[in-house]
Amino acid sequence: MKFLFRFRYLSRLSAFLMISLLMVCTIDLVAAAPMPPSFAPLVAELTPAVVNINTEKRITSRSGRGFDFPGHGSRDSFEDFFGRFFGQFDRNHQRFEPRSVKSLGSGFIISQDGYILTNNHVVEDADAIKVVLSDKKTYDARLIGRDEKTDLAILKIDVDHDLPAVKLGDSSKLKVGDWVIAIGNPFGLARTVTAGIVSARGRVIGSGPYDDFIQTDASINPGNSGGPLFNTEGEVVGINTAIVASGQGIGFAIPVNMAKDLLPQLKTGKISRGRLGVHIQEVTPELAASFGLDEKHGAVISEVIENSPAARAALQVGDIILAVDDHKVEEMRRLPRMIAAKKPGTKVSLKLLRMGKVLKVEVVLDNLEGENGEEYSQSIDDRLNDLGLTVRQLTPELASRRRLSLDHGVIISRLEPDGQAADAGLQVGDVMLMVNNATIETVRDFKKALQEGKSQPYLRFLVQRGQSRLFVVVKLDKK
Repeated sequence: MKFLFRFRYLSRLSAFLMISLLMVCTIDLVAAAPMPPSFAPLVAELTPAVVNINTEKRITSRSGRGFDFPGHGSRDSFEDFFGRFFGQFDRNHQRFEPRSVKSLGSGFIISQDGYILTNNHVVEDADAIKVVLSDKKTYDARLIGRDEKTDLAILKIDVDHDLPAVKLGDSSKLKVGDWVIAIGNPFGLARTVTAGIVSARGRVIGSGPYDDFIQTDASINPGNSGGPLFNTEGEVVGINTAIVASGQGIGFAIPVNMAKDLLPQLKTGKISRGRLGVHIQEVTPELAASFGLDEKHGAVISEVIENSPAARAALQVGDIILAVDDHKVEEMRRLPRMIAAKKPGTKVSLKLLRMGKVLKVEVVLDNLEGENGEEYSQSIDDRLNDLGLTVRQLTPELASRRRLSLDHGVIISRLEPDGQAADAGLQVGDVMLMVNNATIETVRDFKKALQEGKSQPYLRFLVQRGQSRLFVVVKLDKK
């Protein structure tokens, strides 16, 4: 018994000593871990280049998209974003007599001669724009150029001396977890400084066709719009643009590289973007397998627009665009941004996968015009069970009744609710244009293509749905 007692005592003593030793080591390690340095010297250096932007415009009624912020007398230009993103409406749905509405935002000086970068929604439709510098001096500003699709704008103030200007960094080098600093004018509180980290990159929030936001938990509020997001080197890496109304620590900034690409055009007041002339969709795992692609990346062409650069370069439906000028297309939504960043007239080299072979094609881009020129379409949910569809020949009368531009082909007239086709996303009224690589004009063509595709793990359908074309893949059950 004495031996047992001593053994237990010694075991407890050893455990106590071990825990104490671990605690000491842990304290030493924590003490040795580098803590974030004070941002004070950096903030003192950067703040003079950050400006407050006050705008004024005359309106006759509220837009019905407003979002009121408690404790803040004026309505910030963020209301446009919140109206689109959350569908908020004016509380009383009432009209107003003509009146002057003021709003607050932020911006930053990008050149010593007075060019200032901000958000388009800060200055859009403003009748008067005033810029307040860090020395409290106020200047009238001219709107030089703006771009709704990226929500960027550039202003100019006339000064007789050099102004402090920021340095534009490289947002592609940002990593999740990097420290960032936001400086702006939230709720009219001039030159407020907040810090946080990069929470995510490449966020799509539905604000436009070229969404590629940096997400940060650095506090961003109404009035921060258009202000800079700095890295710890003092370089601008983003333009603070949006927040989630119901969230905390969720802010979004436009990557500065997007702004750098547009700056020369913004200064001319005219934006032009390259156009390829295709409709594309996401390369799902099923599509990748059906095309013989080892990994899921790129964008598959579902339609080539007539008389477009793609048509002139003989791009084909079913081509998968893997890279643009040797820059990999990691996912479908990157391709429109990559093409739009090029100027019309630019010759680009496309790396394609066609019928299992990789090839390169050169295309000369033309101008992307209009608000509906985005070159991507919705992908399809490809979870499949049984095929289960019925087709009939498309006649001119049937096409006219359904307001289709086609006058021949095969149209789906019936779908089994539990069938593979319905689960894959095929719909009654879809017109079959291709099955795998076979062109479909008659019901006989369709049946033959299905017969030939029986041994394959997938059936890939190119369909016309309304005015759009898209691929749908059916995974075949092998029983």
